[in-house]
Amino acid sequence: MALLIRDAEIDGRRRDLLVDGRRIAHPDAAGAVTEVLDARGGALVPGLVDHHLHLHALAAARRSVPAGRTRDDLAAALRRAAPDATGWIRVVGSDDEHLDAATLDHLRSDVPVRVQHRSGAMWTLNTAALTCIGTLDHPGVDRTPDGTPSGRLVRADAWLRDRLPAAGPPDLDAVGRELAGYGITAVTDATPDLDDAAARALTAVPQRLTLLGVPLGAAPPPGASAGPYKIVLADPDLPDPDTLAARIGAAHAAGRPVAVHSVTRESLVVLLVALEIAGRLPGDRIEHAALVPQELVASLAGLAVVTQPGFLADRGDLFRRDVPAAEHGDLYRCRSLVAAGIPVALSSDAPYGPVDPWSVLRAASTRHTPDGDPLGPHETLTPRQALDALTAPVPGAPPRALRPGAPADLVLLHVPLADALRAPEAGLVRATVVDGRWVHRRD
Repeated sequence: MALLIRDAEIDGRRRDLLVDGRRIAHPDAAGAVTEVLDARGGALVPGLVDHHLHLHALAAARRSVPAGRTRDDLAAALRRAAPDATGWIRVVGSDDEHLDAATLDHLRSDVPVRVQHRSGAMWTLNTAALTCIGTLDHPGVDRTPDGTPSGRLVRADAWLRDRLPAAGPPDLDAVGRELAGYGITAVTDATPDLDDAAARALTAVPQRLTLLGVPLGAAPPPGASAGPYKIVLADPDLPDPDTLAARIGAAHAAGRPVAVHSVTRESLVVLLVALEIAGRLPGDRIEHAALVPQELVASLAGLAVVTQPGFLADRGDLFRRDVPAAEHGDLYRCRSLVAAGIPVALSSDAPYGPVDPWSVLRAASTRHTPDGDPLGPHETLTPRQALDALTAPVPGAPPRALRPGAPADLVLLHVPLADALRAPEAGLVRATVVDGRWVHRRD
């Protein structure tokens, strides 16, 4: 495809841009142009990158029942819900950490029901569902004081999946289109321990694809690249630093940096001690860094952080309620990390956080919670800093430039960039190009 985009705002100036095949070319080099698009002064910017999300879970969430924010919401949702093709009801987004099988039985007992906590780390099953999956022999099976299963399964996704009715990987076509509609041209799937079939299925999305869950020593499927090796630090069952250091060392020996999930002060301390033992490799990064005490900021030197300020907009009122006030300033740090020279990239953690990158940009620059008040306002980024953190190919890389020879991964907006940064909204995305191909148009 030879596409000439006329009158686009690029780096603050109105000019033309040529897409020749898979690359950007100089407009004067235009030969047989097959298509001309009038940008009408709208900004043309590098494609957005979601540096941490879960594609299979996002696709599954799109065909699941939303839990709502209260138990009454959950009750109403379950009354209305019909079982899926497997005969189960799958609910996502619950904020109820005390939900158990007995409570679920009261709300819906005629079919198997499983409810995922909003963190993604816990499922709660009703009695019908527990009966279907058989022997409860996973260490993540929560039990009451008398040894009876409570219905809660903690970090037991793979074990549970093996015991569910066969359904195959969810269809990712719709997810790919949704992401393209936001202007996302590259994604990093953060699901750990991907098997071959799951990894291959992920390549159905049109975005450039990096996988954190490719096993050590394995090759990524065609159409994807292997990123840092994902390690989950699951509170409260944290490994000792020596054990974690051995895992990090194995990844480094295989030529892979690590991407380590850390959402608490305790897990961050364990990680930093383990890195002192194992050493650091360029590209090592912390996923989430949800809580970073000020006294540990300097210790992150040499690491990158991939964080999710969108959680503040999504559930920051709950953080304000549940997290000690003295730690509010430690939540999802951005500005202080950038000021300390620590590379920061933004991401969604979808489906556990809001997938819309424009809402993530807005959250990073305002830190407003659902009640309208800011949480940790000293950690805001400027809208331009947030955009750069959403377009860098890897955390901390210089902003991509739309220059001849660069990959043709582009987003065309309906308005100039200054207007978009003043009021960022997904509806401002007019068109998205990945690798020189249209993947979204809204004329």
